[in-house]
Amino acid sequence: MRRASLLARLPEAWRQPLAVSGAVLAAVWLVVVLAAPLLAPHDPLAQDLPRLAPPGPGHWFGTDQLGRDILSRVLYGARVSIPLTLLLVVLSVAIGGLLGACAGYFGRWADETIMRVADLVFAFPTVILAMVVAAALGASLANAVLAVLVVAWPSYARVTRGLVLGIREREFVLSGRLLGFSVWRSLRVDVLPNITGPVLVLATLDIGTALLLLSGLSFLGLGAKPPSPEWGAMVASGVEVFDSWWVATFPGLAILTVVLAFNFLGDTLRDALDPRTARAIKERAL
Repeated sequence: MRRASLLARLPEAWRQPLAVSGAVLAAVWLVVVLAAPLLAPHDPLAQDLPRLAPPGPGHWFGTDQLGRDILSRVLYGARVSIPLTLLLVVLSVAIGGLLGACAGYFGRWADETIMRVADLVFAFPTVILAMVVAAALGASLANAVLAVLVVAWPSYARVTRGLVLGIREREFVLSGRLLGFSVWRSLRVDVLPNITGPVLVLATLDIGTALLLLSGLSFLGLGAKPPSPEWGAMVASGVEVFDSWWVATFPGLAILTVVLAFNFLGDTLRDALDPRTARAIKERAL
């Protein structure tokens, strides 16, 4: 009864099947990130198992061509891929949001300069530009994160600029300026709270895209280097032994479930923050 009452207090959007599925998947992967050493049955770098053994007792996800336990490597890979992806999205929001807010609030030369740089990044295909930057910086996970950051921030800058342009002439913003608020205080107190929702939705939806880009660079040899248990690199190693399907399948499924989880959460967050959609969901429930 108590559990039912707690669920009843949740907004209707968060009680939908996709929202629950996304929350459960995200919670499971959070537990894996925190407790991978306790959950992994083997050392992810140890090469003491039969090579290319199919899934079975003792190694439920099978082993790779070097005799390493794939389940252990998938669990430890979560500690590499997921935190780096979240860090990447946070940096993209911080950089793109700040630049977009400045462009929308100040206008004129600041707007022209920042938006033309963003347009220059948008002119190139995202994956190709990320590959070029990663190759120029050198193959490593840190450089792969920087490469994805270069192509990710303009979308936040453009969205934030549009939101700021829509509210910078509103009465409460002008009133704050007339009361003597500095530019930065006006941005922090009046503008930021009114643009946080849409930017947060975009960031949640972008986590899956960032993970795919980061894993894609590792798949191409421009990210994680052996023997790091990173999901994209693990999928790439599975391509070399295509007849041993389990080598690439399980890290690929790990990527899929994380992307689905945050896409579900992003869609739910968007529905919850949009009054019209939230009202429609509530009416359907009734």
